[in-house]
Amino acid sequence: MRKVRVCMQVNGLRIETEVDPAQTLLQFIREDLGLTGTKSGCENGECGACTVLMDGKPVRSCIILAVEADEAEIITVEGLAGEEKLHPVQQAFIDHSAVQCGFCIPGVLVASKALLDRHPDPTEEDILEALGGHLCRCGGYKAMSEAVKTAAGAMAEQVKL
Repeated sequence: MRKVRVCMQVNGLRIETEVDPAQTLLQFIREDLGLTGTKSGCENGECGACTVLMDGKPVRSCIILAVEADEAEIITVEGLAGEEKLHPVQQAFIDHSAVQCGFCIPGVLVASKALLDRHPDPTEEDILEALGGHLCRCGGYKAMSEAVKTAAGAMAEQVKL
């Protein structure tokens, strides 16, 4: 099959390469870029494990073709942390023991960041809606919700400084 040229920014790095037109964004991220934090769960957009940010919006990378991300900005879980410090969402999840087996967490972290970017002071309903499509076999939803609230407060404090 003929390859298609794509250009995108992934975690701040400009990527120019050729991809198979049938390759999903998830396959491209994991296999071509070696960013394995984004998980492959159901491969049909149901579980949320493969969630990444595409132009600031959470998307299921298993149901988006890599060619559809041409000229897009992609942020994976690896792109959340700064060079020396975790993103407040990541730190809050650790502090609240919201990370259990870790399989769903990359997608949940990315979706949580997107929520807080849109709604810096989310309600419980906002959080439940943002995380509602993420399946967690460990059942850590309460801790996740508390972590998102804590991260919102930490991010608000950073803005004040």
